Amino acid sequence: MAPHIVIAPDSFKGTATAAEVAAAIADGWRTVRPDDTVQLLPMADGGEGTLDAFAAAVPGARRHPITVTGPVGESVEAEWLELPDGSAVVELAQTSGLTLLDPLQPFAAHTTGFGEAIAAALDHGARRLLLAIGGSSSTDGGAGLLTALGVRLQDADGGGAVPGNAGLATLGHLDVGGLRPLPEGGAVILSDVTNPLLGDRGAAAVFGPQKGAAAEDVAVLDANLARFVSRAAAAFGPERAERAAVEAGAGAAGGAGYGLLLWGATATSGATGVGDAIGLPAAASTASVVITGEGRFDDQTADGKVASHVAGLARGRTMLVAGAVEAPTEAQFADAVSLTELAGGVEAAMAEPLVHLRAAGAALAARYRP
Repeated sequence: MAPHIVIAPDSFKGTATAAEVAAAIADGWRTVRPDDTVQLLPMADGGEGTLDAFAAAVPGARRHPITVTGPVGESVEAEWLELPDGSAVVELAQTSGLTLLDPLQPFAAHTTGFGEAIAAALDHGARRLLLAIGGSSSTDGGAGLLTALGVRLQDADGGGAVPGNAGLATLGHLDVGGLRPLPEGGAVILSDVTNPLLGDRGAAAVFGPQKGAAAEDVAVLDANLARFVSRAAAAFGPERAERAAVEAGAGAAGGAGYGLLLWGATATSGATGVGDAIGLPAAASTASVVITGEGRFDDQTADGKVASHVAGLARGRTMLVAGAVEAPTEAQFADAVSLTELAGGVEAAMAEPLVHLRAAGAALAARYRP
């Protein structure tokens, strides 16, 4: 029987999507070992590209284009993905993402469009939600997405609160009577972030600077999030609101994780959730070799990243392709290739990533001994 090769990389951010990475590695492998059975399962960890990874890996997945409110009020063209089992994949990066803003606006940006995309999937009849929340531009605690799902946010004078973190500063009341229920199969948050909502490890302190916050802004953003928690406690009950704020992942996507936890969603590792949904554990269990990859392999890879997750599913049978290798690989991988080394430098590797990914696939195939 021909060896079964599973190729399950993450995207190489800024240079190639996970689907492109997987296809290029497969092309290179086949030039050396054309008779092997090669299965492509491009991966993601809940950030940008998660929807595309599902679309590439799940036969029969159907894209639904939508127009939503962008992170500071402009219209944004996005989509959600319908899976054959009735689940819907919704990706925050498409609707409320960091790449949609220039310049960044840490106090004004919000997640309303993400909530609108979730609502569109529910209107279509989605029975379960897979919510990828990486790449957010906002620090609104998920207040925007909750408004799109039926919550009314009122300021201290009874008027509508302005969107974004800035509006939380004067937030007086949450009316949750119109909040839509979860679908029958529930909602799963896909994220590789485990931070709580508030404090030194919270959404503002850790991720605020990435979203344009100056050093002096961080304390203000955090205080506004704390006000949101206090008002949410009055609306949802203190136990629910306060427990959600300290749950792992509440601080993900500027606190969008918190808003979803208030709604009743459950959090899971993005890589685990994506992998389970596309059937990676079963494929890895029978594969002769599993090849994974990411743009940079370093000491942070073990913290919920795709490459580490894949290595755990096929111990001793996993190979790595990375744009750059900056940490020892021997403990997790049977073999590893760095595109930077293949290309002779970082700039050359990034200039033609698919060329060097094919070369990496061929190099691994040449060294493979069944």
